[in-house]
Amino acid sequence: MTPLSTSRPASLSDLFFSFSRLATQGFGGVLAYMERELVERKRWLTREEFLGEWAVARTMPGPAALNLTIMVGARYFGLMGAIAAIAGMFAIPTVLIIILAIGYANFGEHPRIIGALHGMGSVAAALFIATGLKLLTALKTNPLGLIICAAICIVTFTGIALLHWNVIHGMLGLGGLSCVMAYFKLKAKA
Repeated sequence: MTPLSTSRPASLSDLFFSFSRLATQGFGGVLAYMERELVERKRWLTREEFLGEWAVARTMPGPAALNLTIMVGARYFGLMGAIAAIAGMFAIPTVLIIILAIGYANFGEHPRIIGALHGMGSVAAALFIATGLKLLTALKTNPLGLIICAAICIVTFTGIALLHWNVIHGMLGLGGLSCVMAYFKLKAKA
C-alpha cells in the first residue's frame, strides 16, 4: 500500500500563500508547478495521491487545476481551506492579468512582444510534457499495468486526435472502461 502524505499545511495562510505562489508561477498551465510544490516540496500529497486527485479533478466541470486546488484546501481545512486555496489562486494572478492586459492593449502589436508570447507558449508546452513524463513513474503501481495503460493511452490519442472523437465521449467511454477494469483488478487482489 502507498504511504500517505507526510506533511500538511501549517495554517490557512500557509495554504493561501502556497497557492498564490503556484498561481504566479503557472502562467500557461500550473500542473508542472502543482506537482512539484504539492508532492516534492511541501509533501502534502504523495505522487500517487496527486495522480488520484488530479484524475478526479479532470473529470469534474471547470478547470482541473482549480478543482485540485479546492480538493487540497478542503482535504486539510474543510470549507475554509477550500476558500483560502481558491483565494490564493486568484488574488495575485488577477492583479497581474489586469496589468498585463493594460500593457498588451498598449504594446501588443510590437514584434518583440509577439515573439515573447510565442516563446512563452513553447515553454508552457515543454513544462506540460516534462510533467507528464515525470508522472509516468506512477504507472508502476497502477493496477491495470503498463501495457494496458499504454494501450488505453494510444486508443485515446488516436480516437481524439486522429479520428476526431468527442472528448467527452472518449473520456466517459475509455475513462469509464478504465475505472471498471481497475475496480475488478483491485477487487481480485483483495
